Parts: sequence; C-alpha cells; structure tokens
Amino acid sequence: MTLVNAIHDTRTDCYSVMTELPVGDYLQLVDRAHAHQGGIEGQRAVLGTTTARRIRDRMVSDLAQGAVLPPIVIGLVVDEETFDRMPPADFDDLRSILSRAPGEDVSIIDGMQRTAALLAATEMDESVRDRPMRVEFWLTRSVRALIYRMLVLNTGQVPWTLDRQISIVFASMLAELRHRVPTIEKLITPDAPGRRVGPGQLRFDSIVQMYMAFSLRKAAVDTKEQVSDEFSRLDFVENLDDANFQDHFYEVLGMLVDLDKAFSRAAATDAAALTSGRQVFDRQPARIGFAVALGIKIMGRPGEDREPDRKSAALDELKAEHQAFLTRLDGMNEQELSDFLCLDVLSEVLDKRVGQVGRYERGVFQEAFKVLIDEHFDVTSMEICWRAA
Repeated sequence: MTLVNAIHDTRTDCYSVMTELPVGDYLQLVDRAHAHQGGIEGQRAVLGTTTARRIRDRMVSDLAQGAVLPPIVIGLVVDEETFDRMPPADFDDLRSILSRAPGEDVSIIDGMQRTAALLAATEMDESVRDRPMRVEFWLTRSVRALIYRMLVLNTGQVPWTLDRQISIVFASMLAELRHRVPTIEKLITPDAPGRRVGPGQLRFDSIVQMYMAFSLRKAAVDTKEQVSDEFSRLDFVENLDDANFQDHFYEVLGMLVDLDKAFSRAAATDAAALTSGRQVFDRQPARIGFAVALGIKIMGRPGEDREPDRKSAALDELKAEHQAFLTRLDGMNEQELSDFLCLDVLSEVLDKRVGQVGRYERGVFQEAFKVLIDEHFDVTSMEICWRAA
C-alpha cells in the first residue's frame, strides 16, 4: 500500500491524508473508536431502523462479493512534535504515526455504518480482511478542528444529539483537558469511574454538557433533545471557527474549579438544606449556569458576532475580577465565608415547588452568576445573586 496524497488544510490547520489500507488493518486501528460509537460527540451511531438494517445487510453482501466502499474519514489528534513533522513523508511514516496513536485519540468522523458493514463482512468471509480500502485521515493537534470538520462535512445527515455516548464523546479532548486544566482534582470517566466527593472533581460527561452550553450560550440544553435547530448548529460551527474558542472554554472551566474549591470551605447554617459550600457545584445546573453566564460575557448572546480581540479582552477582564474575588474569599475564615455565601437563601430559592426542576435551577444559577459578573464580582454577599432569578 502507498500513500496517495497529503494536503494541508490551512483553514483548520489539519492535514488531509488519503491512503489505502487492508480492511483488517483498518478495523484494528479503529477498534476502540468503533466500540464507543465514533469517539466524537454527535457522530452517528450504527442505525437500528428496519430500513437501515436492510441497507447495511445489502452492503455486507456486496462487500463479500468484492464491492469497494467510498473512503471512510478518520480523525487523529497528534502531539505537537508529531504535527510539526507533517505531512507524512510516505506510507511507512504514516503507519508509524498510526501505530503510536492511543485508541482514544482515533475518531470515526464519517463512516460508522460502513465500518459496521466491514466488521460483519469479515465475519462472513475472512478473506475480506485482506482487501484494500480507501481511508482519509485528518491529522490535527486540536480536537476543535475535528469537531469543526465533522459538523461542517456531516451537515444534513442524521441530526446530532448530545446523549449519544456522551461520556466518551470528544474522547480526544481528555488528554488536552488534563493538560489545560490541571487544577481538576479528579476526572471521572467510564474508564476511571467514581463519584464526586470533594471540590475540583468532575464527571467528564458533565464537562461535555458545559462545553455545549458554553458554546450555545443556553442554559436549557436538553441532552435528549436533537440539536437540529440550524441556528444552534451555526452558532456552534462559528464558535469552533475561532481558534481561541477551545482556550476560552478551558479558562472558564479552570475558573469554575477554583471557585468550587473556594466555596467548599464554607459550612452552611442548620437552617440550610445545603450543608456545605461544596454542594453549590455538586449540582450540574450550577456548572451549566456558570458556563453560560461567562459564555455570554465573552462571546455575546447567540447570534452576536464579536471580533476575537473583543472576546479575549472580555475574558481577561473576567479573569482579573474572578481572581480578586478568590483572593477576597481566601481572606475569610470559615464562618465569614458561610455568612457571605448565604446558603440558607439559596436553599429556599431552590426549594420552590415548580415543574421542570432542572430547567428552573439552571435559570436560577445562570441569573445568579450573571449578577455576579455584572457587579464585577464585587458583592456584599451572594444573597443578591441567589435572589436574582
């Protein structure tokens, strides 16, 4: 097999590399990605409708008879040193890169149905594993570029949903996340299960939801709802188009972790349903509300097209005010911090008997953190934030 072509996509700073592989080598490469439904949030799972199964059965039969499939598109995040040596000099160079890639860094951007058909065909006829197939690799140093390519190239296909393998999605972001937000004390994933028992501990699927909410700047992101609204899709694509978007999210996530740790020193009064400051960010609505409030401050409301310099300036202002707020909290003793947080007030606000509790709580926290931002993090107590909704 030989390397067919390599082109540098200067738009997203990726390399598109088209090559041929034996079917068996391809299936070995994507084994883990396929098991996790593609490795990228929104990648279509293997379809299970009657019509889809019949079409896939026909595809399997055709493959066993020697049919050639259209190229499958694979995304691969590589480290800076490897990316600096791009493009691959030849097929052996590409194969070396692929052999060193961890399974979680390989994502099926386009081709889940074809991959399922190839697996079934090799079970019917072992000789299929030796047949050649075309594969296009998108090699990048940032998962942001892969998500962008997937959204743009796959527009018009089966609608993208948040709940599709949500704790595995953006799998290539894991290493990037640990590196960029080292203050996270514990990252809970399917491979490292557990529960949050202290500040700075987060589930990966909750971070994915924060990522979505931050980009869409909407607190009411329903993980069961298809993001088929074209305006939402457009907002997401345009945000990913900004090379600084991923960095902005990591900064916001780091700010949340620091605030979580600062709040956790407080113990609530006996009257409060919340027994400690840590329980504020135990709640996913609080994390979502924080991400949305800061997202709006940085990027503006949905539909607003801000210049990158203006976004960066807004983030710098937030970081400075947030740091001053943390310094102020650190100067309080446990009782002073407890009085400042007014967890008894928050408990009363959250205890309202309402329908759609999750949506209500997200609204409460989004408004609360909006007030905190509007007041430049300089409030006499958190009561004015909790009562803003």
